[in-house]
Amino acid sequence: MIQSVCVFCGSSLGSRPEYKLAAEEMGGLLARRKIRLIYGGGNVGLMGAAADACLAAGGAVTGVIPQALMDKEIAHLGLTELHVVKSMHERKALMADLAGAFVALPGGFGTFEEFFEVLTWTQLGLQQKACGLVNAMGYYDSLLGLVDKAEEEGFLPAAHRKLVLAADSAGEVLELVMDFKSSVVPKWIER
Repeated sequence: MIQSVCVFCGSSLGSRPEYKLAAEEMGGLLARRKIRLIYGGGNVGLMGAAADACLAAGGAVTGVIPQALMDKEIAHLGLTELHVVKSMHERKALMADLAGAFVALPGGFGTFEEFFEVLTWTQLGLQQKACGLVNAMGYYDSLLGLVDKAEEEGFLPAAHRKLVLAADSAGEVLELVMDFKSSVVPKWIER
């Protein structure tokens, strides 16, 4: 049973109100299911929206923020728990250790990088944790197309392509994540 989900998402709200609604939906769903929200610790953008929604619904929220961002006063000070770490590397490592699964909402470079790092860890069998994308308003259509292209061009086996769980709503993605059955598929290496 998954007891915590790490949510990666933007420090901006983005250009569509549906993105904020997706973040609020995820936060509320986690609270109602008694699943701890693990996230980057900010009080801004989709990060803040997800945390606030989870807290408002009675959920537990753990933030992990580097000191440099804490110094910029963007930390959410109303969380259940806030870890202040020295670096972005420490932040990602601690979030991964605390999380039973990962979900990415819309975001930018940081969101992409964090998602693909944990997805790669699952692909390599370093962890056996689900990795889901909330494709709100088709936000991740192009990214999913790139992943499909990698499979078509022989850079990604079909079994690994299936590790990218994606759906249009937070609720659908959470169900996919909760139902995920890990099976380590060997990564081939051509010589």
